[in-house]
Amino acid sequence: MKNVDVLIIGGGAAGLICAIEAAKRGRKVTVVERNAQIGRKILISGGGRCNFTNLDTRPENFLSRNPHFAKSALARYGPRDFVRMVERHGIRYHEKKLGQLFCDKAAAEIVDMLERECAAAGARIVPSCTVSKVAKNEVFLVETNWGTYTPSSLVIATGGLSIPKIGATPFGYAIARQFGLEIVPPRPALVPLLFGPADLARFAGLAGVSTEVAASACGASFREKMLFTHQGLSGPAILQASSYWVPGALVEIDLLPELDLISALREGRAIGERTEARTALARFLPKRLADRWCEMHGPSKPVAMLSDREIEAVSTALHLWRVTPGGDAGYDKAEVTAGGVDTAELSSKTFEARKAAGLYFVGEVLDVTGHLGGFNFQWAWASGYSAGQYV
Repeated sequence: MKNVDVLIIGGGAAGLICAIEAAKRGRKVTVVERNAQIGRKILISGGGRCNFTNLDTRPENFLSRNPHFAKSALARYGPRDFVRMVERHGIRYHEKKLGQLFCDKAAAEIVDMLERECAAAGARIVPSCTVSKVAKNEVFLVETNWGTYTPSSLVIATGGLSIPKIGATPFGYAIARQFGLEIVPPRPALVPLLFGPADLARFAGLAGVSTEVAASACGASFREKMLFTHQGLSGPAILQASSYWVPGALVEIDLLPELDLISALREGRAIGERTEARTALARFLPKRLADRWCEMHGPSKPVAMLSDREIEAVSTALHLWRVTPGGDAGYDKAEVTAGGVDTAELSSKTFEARKAAGLYFVGEVLDVTGHLGGFNFQWAWASGYSAGQYV
């Protein structure tokens, strides 16, 4: 038997920050991680540079069945709090765009920092540790390949189902169900969307083409870059919209946001412009996309010969491209998991389960999903920090 006050299952962002905070309070803390290396998702994030927070974090940047749940934790531990830790360790960073902060060198600096903070606070980390059983009498009994732990507080920080190649499993959901907690059905989020057969035939040849768009799905709209792939659509605008998209729903894409195409083409017609319509469109769109679009929709004639009806049809098609995806690229390509442990089952202050005293859930395992751009890491820091004050 290994007697500890707090056992944290999962050595990722949320679990490590929780361990640091709990150990600072004098609690005897152990983190068990099934992988041989902690923080694997941190290491691969942001192209290896780790987009570790977003300075513009607000509750509106998160998707949840209960949109109010995240407010308390985000208010208690904001981006500047984590930045202070980063600066204290001398890690150089930069703002890429829209409040997104990245390491100048490598994501490993963030993992090393968290590991050093755990050591300084007295929290123990046990890698390559697999949990086989969790039970509870007066205390929890957690059986692992390294022995049985008997904590009074058990924290589940095991993440979601995204990127299974680095160890994602449904373990956290299984523990929640074991103790009678409800689960909001998990699904891939921040994930590329796949074309249906007809659109695949039309657009697969555009793989690699990127353009700025406004993409909308189920009432949420995002203006950023979109990328054509061999299988469908990706890029920040599509990844953002994917978190709101549900199978069978349309994705509406404005390929020329804020451009008054009708006026532009009418002006060209008024001066007798002799260039082909596809050439005119290539001023505003990547040439390959303009060519393909005109092959399918646009009249093959000079701008000067376009009728009002033809101009309006071209404009409508480009400003309101409606795509019905055939699906998404799945958890292998998803950056995060939407859904998870229902936040109605937890205290928004302590993150303790209402039905199981001493059981806490933090991070991605919960039904709180951030937008693209460092928000999911900020949720990990905020939720882990908050629970760490009470475990």
